[in-house]
Amino acid sequence: MVFRYLITFMLALVSIPAFAQSIDDVINEALNPVSDFLFTVVFFKVPIFGGIPFVLISLVGCAVFFTFYLNFINFRGFKHALDLVRGKYADPTQKGEVSHFQALATALSGTVGLGNIGGVAAAISVGGPGATFWMILAGFLGMSSKFAECTLGVKYRNEYEDGRVSGGPMYYISKGFAEMGLGPIGKVIAAIFAVSCIGGALGGGNMYQANQAFKQFVGVTGGEASFFYDKGWLFGLILAAGVALVIIGGIRSIAKVTEKIVPFMAVLYLICGLIIIGMHYTHIPDAFGQIISGAFAPEGIAGGFVGVLIQGFQRAAFSNEAGIGSASIAHSAVRTSEPVSEGMVAVLEPFIDTVVICTVTALVIIISGAYDAGNGIEGISLTSAAFASVISWFPNVLALAAILFAFSTMIAWSYYGRKAWTYLLGETAMSELVYKMIFCSFTIIGCSASLGAVLNMSDALFFAMAFSNIIGLIVLRKVVHSELSVYWRRLKEHKITRA
Repeated sequence: MVFRYLITFMLALVSIPAFAQSIDDVINEALNPVSDFLFTVVFFKVPIFGGIPFVLISLVGCAVFFTFYLNFINFRGFKHALDLVRGKYADPTQKGEVSHFQALATALSGTVGLGNIGGVAAAISVGGPGATFWMILAGFLGMSSKFAECTLGVKYRNEYEDGRVSGGPMYYISKGFAEMGLGPIGKVIAAIFAVSCIGGALGGGNMYQANQAFKQFVGVTGGEASFFYDKGWLFGLILAAGVALVIIGGIRSIAKVTEKIVPFMAVLYLICGLIIIGMHYTHIPDAFGQIISGAFAPEGIAGGFVGVLIQGFQRAAFSNEAGIGSASIAHSAVRTSEPVSEGMVAVLEPFIDTVVICTVTALVIIISGAYDAGNGIEGISLTSAAFASVISWFPNVLALAAILFAFSTMIAWSYYGRKAWTYLLGETAMSELVYKMIFCSFTIIGCSASLGAVLNMSDALFFAMAFSNIIGLIVLRKVVHSELSVYWRRLKEHKITRA
């Protein structure tokens, strides 16, 4: 029944391409002022070192704070996190909907995306190889803020009689603040987060992913000669149908797909990257030399040492989403009664996303010399050129990886947006159906039109989540610290037993 409604709604949108340009003009004209205002507020630059976005300072500052406040949980909890993902402490009788591994896979599907392919290339294009060093460092630091937000996500989640759960920043901010006598303030901040999350899900988590996947697909199927070149609506319809098939089943259906897609696409991409690195193994020492020296060079491509540092931190923060709060929505669905256990699992997310995958991408680009070719290419095209410089058909593999990255990101963000939507409008079947219809329609629009104003506004809303979430994390920091201390003690006393 639900699937029939979704398909009927999407087929009604097939007429959009004929009017895509007029729709694009109308929407851009209406939303440009709003988009510009949001960008001005969210990406406000602090006038130091030539201007640093305040949202970046907030994200990195939060990560540094929790790294020290929690006594380097990003390193101390790493081995235990691996044990949890492997199911050594699993208890199928606990409340929740998915396993530790499935929760991690779903969260990773939301962060491991086109930013790992094109975002890294952009950082190196602007900041040089040295940006890689700061990306890696930011990835390690982000592990701590991910721990904090995902621990809170499980602790304050809603658990329903039918086995479903709902969690995330909107819940731990509203509930946690209420415990501290700050209920009204918490509700306002939680609502701001939810609105921002819906905007981020429809834009950056949906339209942008669909648009970039379409462009990469067209690029490897003939460019302007491709059958799909002027049929973005058709590609979008197919993609939307695939998304609809998955998201109808909720988090359990999403988890079943992501636990298969995420490992496959990550391994596929890493194997391709490692093959290129292996074929140029004699250049590896020089590549790391460029990364280290470039990170601390007094002069650099992006305005010297500070410019390179900013590029690295910015791309890492935007890639792994540590501090944004979105991933805690997926982690909250885990089957456990121990909030800290999922916080531990979450530390693996920035490590895999930024420290491993982004580093491999960076090494491929540096070793191939593609970034220094002076041909003006950037983003995903630069990564594609780096792969093609070794084996001509590698861009086809990259196209497959890009589509899988985009698809998995979209289904994960559909869940994030849905939870934010139902937090505001109620967890009813009709409310969820309306959201799913809207989400799938935005997939088609993302492929068939270039809606710059919408995407810019969505990106602003996406990073606006960070402000609400970081306020929540800082206010509830003692709760996180207390939960961790009790968990470590119980673990040492063997009160938390293995499966």
